[in-house]
Amino acid sequence: MAQRSFKTDASFLEKLAIGAIGTKRVLEDLALQGHTPVELERGSTGYKIWKTIKIKRVRVPDILCVNSGIRIESRAKTKLIISMSHSSADEERGWDFGLKNDDYVALVVCEKNGEEPVDWVADENVQYIKIIDLRKALAANKVIQEKPKGSQEGFETRLTWPSSVASSEGTITEISNKIKFKRTSDNRTISLSLSKKGITLTPCVQEGEVIGHYQILASVTPVLKEVPKREINPEKYYRNLLTSASISDRYGAAKAYSFLNREFDNAPLIDRINDNAEHIYVKLETAAALARSSSQLGYDFIESILNSDYLEHRLEAVIILGELPSERSGQLLIRVLTDGTQHEEIRGGAAWALGELNLKSTIPLLVSAFNEVSLPIRIEAARSLKRMCSSHVNTVLDFFRDASENERPGISWALGKYSEWNFKALTDRIDQGNLDMRQWGAYIIGSSNPTRIINEIEELKQNDPQLYFAVTVLWKITSSWVYQLKEY
Repeated sequence: MAQRSFKTDASFLEKLAIGAIGTKRVLEDLALQGHTPVELERGSTGYKIWKTIKIKRVRVPDILCVNSGIRIESRAKTKLIISMSHSSADEERGWDFGLKNDDYVALVVCEKNGEEPVDWVADENVQYIKIIDLRKALAANKVIQEKPKGSQEGFETRLTWPSSVASSEGTITEISNKIKFKRTSDNRTISLSLSKKGITLTPCVQEGEVIGHYQILASVTPVLKEVPKREINPEKYYRNLLTSASISDRYGAAKAYSFLNREFDNAPLIDRINDNAEHIYVKLETAAALARSSSQLGYDFIESILNSDYLEHRLEAVIILGELPSERSGQLLIRVLTDGTQHEEIRGGAAWALGELNLKSTIPLLVSAFNEVSLPIRIEAARSLKRMCSSHVNTVLDFFRDASENERPGISWALGKYSEWNFKALTDRIDQGNLDMRQWGAYIIGSSNPTRIINEIEELKQNDPQLYFAVTVLWKITSSWVYQLKEY
């Protein structure tokens, strides 16, 4: 399979990052409102790219409020427009596929705050619209349908629910045939129309109301600042959903069981696993819930999927193990990582998932992965080791000291990226007679922020002039304007 170019990867990563950062902000906002939100669609709060194995998951909203059963689809925007992509030719690509009337869409704006694809920050303002209200506006012909992206039948179109959005903070001063607000920064009055392309908008604010940047002031649908709470009996509610005809209901119910935080009857979950007609991803979520409740059956089922005929099922099982913090999860992932018969990306996924678990006991096998021929496996092992440095940096430093020449580059990259190691703890482990260790030690120190270790680096100048010279040369090169200058 052809690999994506760097440019394509960067563009795709940026889109994932915007979505993930927006979803995290919505999770925070819902928690502040008193809900108990969890990630429902796996991966919606992360931006890990799986390059060769494509997982086609059950289509569900991004977030589930476990205490109420309310689901929220997070839509992060770089420009606040109430819009959705839609296909009338493919039901699964419809704007509201898998959504129920009492679900919500959450809108949040993300702004660029750096040079990297992941450098985005979400605005504080999160706004919610109920799915039934979006459907009502569509049925009433209050939605603008833009031209297809392509000329062939079935290409996605863009549906836009017209709205007027505040360009800055201010105070509403008048609502008539227009909305007027006084801008806080300069007291200038700003007027916004209550009509877009012949479609009348309904005000969502009142005179005298203080408004925020990006706040929707008028729309064809009601816009809420908070999601209304509702009372349910969680175990009874989700037990009933486990037998729903809707796969998204069953999937959500299985996921919810992992977060009930108390003892529950395992029988409904066991029934899902034993149902031969049940979807594999519902079974895996059910198994995860059982594993979290210390049920042997849950882990046994996940382990069986690690040898599935389908690579996407194996990868999903590996990812789920990375969410189950236990020594058994670590051992199962190590078995996958060291199994040369497994697909390269499955093994790389196991290395990645070990970083998610953050178990000290798995560090030796993670370091051993640097001896692999496969570059993707080594890359994922290095990334995981870097994440584990925050909890186990002294252990990683010990492995730097004792590593082979094949292993030391990956360990050094992890330590260099982490950069919060103790200077003396590092230099005490560098054998002055080991050239490879000294070279990579210079790389680790030279990858760090000079101002953090300015006092120690002056001592190094006296105690080890050669290492000091190597570090300062590296700093000079990497801080120069020519360091990342490209020819084209």
